[in-house]
Amino acid sequence: MRLAVLALSISPLVLSGPCLRAASVIPQGSHVLLRLVNSVSTRTAREGDRVYMKTASPIVVNGEFVVPVESYVQGVVARARRSGRVAGRAELAIRIDTLTLPSGQSVEISPQLSSVDSDGTEQKVETREGAVQQGASKGVDAEHLAILTGSGAALGGLADRGWKGAGIGAGAGGAVGLAYVLLSRGREVDLRQGSTLDVVFERAVTIQ
Repeated sequence: MRLAVLALSISPLVLSGPCLRAASVIPQGSHVLLRLVNSVSTRTAREGDRVYMKTASPIVVNGEFVVPVESYVQGVVARARRSGRVAGRAELAIRIDTLTLPSGQSVEISPQLSSVDSDGTEQKVETREGAVQQGASKGVDAEHLAILTGSGAALGGLADRGWKGAGIGAGAGGAVGLAYVLLSRGREVDLRQGSTLDVVFERAVTIQ
């Protein structure tokens, strides 16, 4: 009888031991830097393509590492639009949906893109939609048009030895340049392997 009473008095202590940990919470407004494992570009991306990332910075809450570096993160291409030949900027939207911790636990998440590597271009996050949008290519198009027009003028002048030939050459060069601008696409959104994305949690996430 004494043994039975002793067992009953110990069992609650065992159940309330260190194996039962309180849940951790990633607070709303937390930022984390993600590094791309695979490249994503509007040249080839299609809606539904998977995007793989790892955390490049930890998430620390009250001195505790809630999400360590190198945790796996997965997302999906929600929208991919190529740059237009005449108008329309390239745009890429990625929906981040899963965080996998080193312990193997997977958590559903839905942070929003805050910023992205520009990679030497004007691509940036459009905050209203959370999509990466490429800058316009008007300056590049104007440069090509000017080069082709100037080349045409020089060749026309050499052929005719006069201003008339230069004018004809400039017109021909300008026509070729305009055709080049109309037929070629603008710059695409390119998120290369190793590029970083800064994301922000718009709602709290509980991790058991």
